[in-house]
Amino acid sequence: MSKLFSLTLLVFAILFVGNSCQSQTPPVTSERETAVESATTQQPPLYTVVGVGDMMLGTNYPSKNHLPPNGGADLLTDVSHILQNADVTFGNLEGTILDEGGTVKRCKNPSLCYAFRSPESYIQHLTNTGFDVVSIANNHTGDFGAAGRRRTKEVLRDAGIAFAGLAGSDEIAVFERAGKRWGFCAFAPNSGTCDVRNLAYAKRIVQQVAAQSDIVIVSFHGGAEGAKNQHVPKKRETYYGENRGDVHAFAHAVVDAGADIVFGHGPHVTRAMELYNDRIIAYSLGNFCTYGRFNLRGAAGIAPILKVHVDGSGQFVYGEITPIYQAKTHGPKIDSQQRAIKKLQELTQQDFPNTRLKIYDDGTVFRN
Repeated sequence: MSKLFSLTLLVFAILFVGNSCQSQTPPVTSERETAVESATTQQPPLYTVVGVGDMMLGTNYPSKNHLPPNGGADLLTDVSHILQNADVTFGNLEGTILDEGGTVKRCKNPSLCYAFRSPESYIQHLTNTGFDVVSIANNHTGDFGAAGRRRTKEVLRDAGIAFAGLAGSDEIAVFERAGKRWGFCAFAPNSGTCDVRNLAYAKRIVQQVAAQSDIVIVSFHGGAEGAKNQHVPKKRETYYGENRGDVHAFAHAVVDAGADIVFGHGPHVTRAMELYNDRIIAYSLGNFCTYGRFNLRGAAGIAPILKVHVDGSGQFVYGEITPIYQAKTHGPKIDSQQRAIKKLQELTQQDFPNTRLKIYDDGTVFRN
């Protein structure tokens, strides 16, 4: 056998063994891919809930100059496909839906304070983009007195949008979607609303709605406001002398009472998320669509759209975060810089370092 032939056989053998070993080596699977596979192979079916933060689509008070162009029809265009792609879509309705009238009691000088009165025709922007339920528990729900609250509820009912959050009259809502009975209740620290600071009362309300429902969503408007208050302090928060509640204690209390999904808002900035007893808590979803008269500088101008996938008992399976941003001249747009995702990763790690939630760079959220 010639040396050249022997060398050729040796090279062939090395290549054959190398390729054979390579073909037998299993492909490397990333942590995220493993989480995706685990979550999406859960026993079907799963149910999808989209949650967003504060909504005020424009106000005709004190002037119609504060209304968006084209009757507000373009405000939600860039994110409508996300809002519509869910079994239930939720948001916090700041202010009233009222064409005219009402009594402005707490805003004697509109240049120094704010009262929100959105035209009744704007309800179509919520129905067209898939909203099923809203909170009317916040500091602007009473901006135009009893007339404002009454007409807001009438417009919502006529549009088929469920709501809750007023003490004594509208404490709970129960509605059907995707073959499930959904329960909803909402809380805030403001006059006439279901009190977020009264934990015993909140637990009774949640237990009441849980007894009538398959899956329970709880909303709260609480916590101090602004970029300096993005952390969840796990104690009572005071802002401008007002007790805004202990939102951490509240969220745990309502989950213990039967809540499956807890959506927070009120600080006007993004706050952390937590998994507690296999239920998802978002402590603040920030400003979602707040046209004209809101401060949208810095942290107040970015927010998450949170899509939550739960099983039939309401247990969290996985989530998806879509980061958005807005400015005074337009509604929410998808943020290519992904600032809300990065902020949620940072805050969740800092405030709840032992949480079982894992937020990936693409916005997917899984349990460790």
